[in-house]
Amino acid sequence: MQKSLKIAVVGSGLVGTLLAIYLKRAGHTVHVFDRSPDIRKIQFSGRSINLVMSNRGWKTLKDIGLDEEIKKIGIPVDKRAIHTGDKLNYQYYGKDGEAIFSLSRGLLNRKMIDLAEAEGVEFFFDHKVWDVTLSDASLHIGETERGEWEELKYDKVFGADGAFSRVRHRMQRQSMFNYSQEFLKIGYKELNIPANADGTHKLDKNSLHIWPRGEFMLMALANPDGSFTCTLFMPHEGDNSFENLKDKETLVAFFANHFPDTKEVIPNLVEDFFKNPTSYLVTMKCFPWTFEDKVALIGDACHAIVPFYGHGMNAGFEDITILSEIMQKHGDDWETIFKEYEESRKPNADAIAELSYRNFMEMSSKTADEKFLLQKKIEKHFSEKYPDKWMPLYSRVTFSSHPYSEALAMGDFQDGIMKQVLEMDDIENIWDSKEVEERIISLLNHK
Repeated sequence: MQKSLKIAVVGSGLVGTLLAIYLKRAGHTVHVFDRSPDIRKIQFSGRSINLVMSNRGWKTLKDIGLDEEIKKIGIPVDKRAIHTGDKLNYQYYGKDGEAIFSLSRGLLNRKMIDLAEAEGVEFFFDHKVWDVTLSDASLHIGETERGEWEELKYDKVFGADGAFSRVRHRMQRQSMFNYSQEFLKIGYKELNIPANADGTHKLDKNSLHIWPRGEFMLMALANPDGSFTCTLFMPHEGDNSFENLKDKETLVAFFANHFPDTKEVIPNLVEDFFKNPTSYLVTMKCFPWTFEDKVALIGDACHAIVPFYGHGMNAGFEDITILSEIMQKHGDDWETIFKEYEESRKPNADAIAELSYRNFMEMSSKTADEKFLLQKKIEKHFSEKYPDKWMPLYSRVTFSSHPYSEALAMGDFQDGIMKQVLEMDDIENIWDSKEVEERIISLLNHK
């Protein structure tokens, strides 16, 4: 146990709330502040992408015994279901039994706050943090940015307040603080597939459904109530874009042309499309993540990424795992704790940002490409026969705890090998032959 401190966490999202539980378990007094109302008392807005929990996230929950509680509100997803128009292709993840879990963001966040309150964490909703005095870990809270502020002093402050963090905003005003923000030209909009009348799912609930269409795509993940949360990703401007879908007729014609098999399952297309906001996608990087031994950033506040690998939450939860391990190692030496935490996590945060960006290209375009599907089939076959020689990139990222930076480097190396393998004569018919296996082994040996 560390010396008991008074710690503020800014942000009651998933990472902030789970961090608060960890800090409380470590013996600290923990207050969580959020500018928004209590999510348990309001309707969650239609701007969500369902979350997927994988090994890294489960480890963080398991370490404090909360994994089984969260699994009750999730649905295992063991494959992609790729809707190419004329047929449906299934692409299984990992080995038999390996699955990611589909989780509703709103449902999970409410559950996590309940669990944190049960631990003794105190929440202060509708409390707007406008500034932080970094040198003494003081929060400045008020109704408006230009009105009167109340100063609340803490021993430590953690900024877990997302991609547009107020805590980071304050840190950015220091010299030698590096910061970058890049918006994709692609945005997203939430749609919904309701449950059947008997509460069952209209599509296979254990699949991540993807309708890949090049520059745009539709995605769907199941919820426990029989519904699916759908997400339409497409450019903000251009030929096939949000700006061109201005009225009911254009929208209905667009879906009839590009997603004809969704007509029966998305009955409220028009209503949802024009009611729900079009949201933006941003990658944000910064460094340092800490100020002396007083203030630290965590999760999206220091490494916001696009959602195409489903690892925003998992990366944020892994931040907590690593931070907790370092806390146990260094006791009350918070300056060393913060320094080691940011230096350990920064390269991995950058790596998952790159992997997430690349995965949009994979899901929107490559999943409809027969050559790509063959590559994945060869990789899966080879890795099952030679698990000590080959772990596919997706498995390395999702079903292991290998550092993201290592996964990125190994993924590039393996992709180079597969490019050569796919050039072999008659590869479509000999893909599972001894000849192909020997070719891969030979290329691996020339590493």
